[in-house]
Amino acid sequence: MPLIAGVDSSTQSTKVEIRDQETGAVVASASAPHPPVMAPLSEQDPASWWTAFEQAWVQAGSPDVAAISVGGQQHGMVALDAHGLAVHPAKLWNDTESAEDADRLTGLVSPADWAAAIGSVPVAAFTITKLAWLARTHADVWSKVRHVMLPHDYITNRLTGRLTTGSTTDRGDASGTGYWSPGEGEYRTDLLDLVDSTREWEAMLPRVLGPMDHAGLSTSASIAMGAVVAPGTGDNMAGALGVGLRPGDAVISIGTSGTVYAVSNTPTSDPSGAVAGFADATGHFLPLVCTSNAAKVVDAVARLLGADHAEFDRLALAALPEGPTLLPYFDGERTPNRPNARGIIGGLRTDVTREQFARAAVDGVACGLLDGLDALRALTVLDGRVMLTGGGARSLAMQQVVASLVDAPVVLSSADEAVATGAAVQACAVLEQVDHSVIQDRWGLGVGAQVDPTFAPDMTTRARYAALRDAAPSHG
Repeated sequence: MPLIAGVDSSTQSTKVEIRDQETGAVVASASAPHPPVMAPLSEQDPASWWTAFEQAWVQAGSPDVAAISVGGQQHGMVALDAHGLAVHPAKLWNDTESAEDADRLTGLVSPADWAAAIGSVPVAAFTITKLAWLARTHADVWSKVRHVMLPHDYITNRLTGRLTTGSTTDRGDASGTGYWSPGEGEYRTDLLDLVDSTREWEAMLPRVLGPMDHAGLSTSASIAMGAVVAPGTGDNMAGALGVGLRPGDAVISIGTSGTVYAVSNTPTSDPSGAVAGFADATGHFLPLVCTSNAAKVVDAVARLLGADHAEFDRLALAALPEGPTLLPYFDGERTPNRPNARGIIGGLRTDVTREQFARAAVDGVACGLLDGLDALRALTVLDGRVMLTGGGARSLAMQQVVASLVDAPVVLSSADEAVATGAAVQACAVLEQVDHSVIQDRWGLGVGAQVDPTFAPDMTTRARYAALRDAAPSHG
């Protein structure tokens, strides 16, 4: 029984999923934690990711697999010396120490020109801003940097033994760096020259593989020796593969933060910075909107109400959409136009009920995510399903509110670990040299239960939310 391995190297942990090549059935899975981090300073030693990978691999039974792929947290900065050792702890996507550098870069090149060049306007999450921070604040360390890569690249290239010679990445993850153009399919070293014009950047960057390319064979004595190593990709790109996303569909992923993304046949560009114009892992494109406030807003309001998840759902489902309106920017939205926004409650009355307050939290999160869906629709054709995924999508109240507010079929994704599953899809497609959709169909991905709304279609909730959003100060 040939086996396929998919890996999710996230902020919190490394997850390994082993699947039957033919049926896609999960035959083993395991995870191991990464060192805890707390934004705004969010750093990890890249070697700790490899240690967690080794631990999870042993827990999964040290399987003999035919192919393996790694999906990893996007954007992080891995800076290595000539020997492949980290010169500084890797800065993760949610580290915001480089916010000043993002502002400087978007002052040197206009947001519209950034969007035209790379499809996105860089914010503190993007790798280029973190490189600028390292060069600005640690000149002695910066002088030792010889290789720059992303978190998934670090794991992939340790597998193939190519950390310092012939390293590789993929187009999906490269598109979130701030210096690779999805439209041109090339690095933009002229933008990296804004960080340091004395560097020979081409020699420092990994080669960008195509969707069907091999990164090599695993040379690791402890993990998957001799297995085909696929290019790997960023977590959002792997997640799109794992849920079976197709052109015309959109995904709303509700975790601690929230993301809304879709597959597009053409590259996208948004000078406002609301939509990041990424590439995907299949040769298409993946426009994406991210909000830092999603399920954690619901968790915070549930805590204030003294309710567990089940009780909170009951409260929200019992309320009519006629109470207060919540703008859910609890921890700020670090976007170009709202860098320090804060949460606001509008329409609050003395007769407010616990049910209304719970419903306001669900409505607010849903409306914020649907603003993201509208932004995507302005850039690409979305005429298919809206797929809900992530821990927050398990909420019956969230399912019902989204289904009542969106004019498309709403489906619950059946993927439990979409990133690891998507990595396995990529590994199998590369091994067999077939389109990713062939594997998705064979494994039964992209299916899920449709949400039949019991709430009546709601024409007022989004209007009240929009009025509060538009009246809110951009800075606070």
